[in-house]
Amino acid sequence: MTALEKSIGECRQCASLFRLGRDVEAALSMVDVFEGAQQLLLSASADVRQMWAQVLTQMLDCQERQDWLGLADYMEYELIELLESVPA
Repeated sequence: MTALEKSIGECRQCASLFRLGRDVEAALSMVDVFEGAQQLLLSASADVRQMWAQVLTQMLDCQERQDWLGLADYMEYELIELLESVPA
């Protein structure tokens, strides 16, 4: 399993925890997800890194509002799409 595949799997797992209402457990997992994504996105283009900053800001806004479903959607769709755009 590549680092990208592992990171995508962690995104999906964390999003599922948020959807199940297990927000405390998901928030702890989210820290690791974001760290892994950050490492993968270091090698991305400037445009992708800028999009990462925007998506991260939106996810943190969702967390602040306790919008767990919105946060799960950002993790499962936007973040995964960004990760998949990084060259292997």
